[in-house]
Amino acid sequence: MSDAMPVYTGPERILSGMQPTGGLHIGNYLGALKHWVRLQEGAADCFYCVVDMHAITVAHDPAELPGRVRSAAAAYIAAGVDPDRSAVFAQSAVPAHAELAWIFQCVARLGWLERMTQFKDKAGKDAERASVGLFTYPVLQAADILIYKATHVPVGEDQKQHLELSRDIAARFNRDFGGGEAVLPLPEPVIPPSGAGARIMSLKDGTAKMSKSDPSDNSRINLHDDADTIARKIKKAKTDAEPLPATTAELDARPEARNLVGLYAALTGISAQAVLDEHAGQGFGAFKPALAEIAVQFIAPIAGEYARLIADPAEIDRVLTRGAERARAAADPVIAQVRERVGYWKA
Repeated sequence: MSDAMPVYTGPERILSGMQPTGGLHIGNYLGALKHWVRLQEGAADCFYCVVDMHAITVAHDPAELPGRVRSAAAAYIAAGVDPDRSAVFAQSAVPAHAELAWIFQCVARLGWLERMTQFKDKAGKDAERASVGLFTYPVLQAADILIYKATHVPVGEDQKQHLELSRDIAARFNRDFGGGEAVLPLPEPVIPPSGAGARIMSLKDGTAKMSKSDPSDNSRINLHDDADTIARKIKKAKTDAEPLPATTAELDARPEARNLVGLYAALTGISAQAVLDEHAGQGFGAFKPALAEIAVQFIAPIAGEYARLIADPAEIDRVLTRGAERARAAADPVIAQVRERVGYWKA
């Protein structure tokens, strides 16, 4: 008799989301959004949520949160996510996320969460004053994924550990409550095609990832920035005094130069070495205007569509409402099944 765990055989589904903690930037697009757009061309159903429940794990302004949700949704759509093909919705509009998160908190083990490295990064030196929600948010992430029985999740390097936790929780649930059946899938990471995943760093610090929560707006190029703003930010981007080298190996000790060359490569779809073949020997006084021109051309269509959408919040609300209805229709049978498996009372 085999001891092998049963294999989930349900349909493929894809889930991903971003926090509405600031305007989305070019790093969000190159690292995630463009891959979301590609994935919706396949056969799997796609669920792309704005994770506003995660946004309240730290101090926030309640009056600003709805507008931030609309802004993130508008950026998704402006980047090419099609709400007719993919469910675009606010996480908090689907109550089953929270209910499944509680069940998963009773499945997960404290030691699993204590190994999560991102809590230490987010909480900083005063971890004891951090919210419990910040500590347990990887469990909510697992619920976000598994409430739709998502089989695949687009992830970056910094989220792989959390996806492993989701797999551990799903496996434990199946073992404890599955009755010999794989009730929940063990979600697989979706890794961008080789060379397609761009890790864009801060314009002020080439060793730090570009972040929408960075207090300095000059550290990032937002998807809604106009041409003058983009040109100004690139002109002010931190660099060194040396000209561009002939090979990428020579960029290893020059993080800011490597970042700008990498951004140029990502925006044009060519290799970093090809960028250097064209611009080797140039100083940044010549290279930055060339990069700014490419960045403006790249972002202009996204920024234009974003401006159109954000000017009509009623349209965004219709998209979010329709997406939430679709998401609830997928989530409700799952939470009903989970409730039955854990033995909740049923009227």
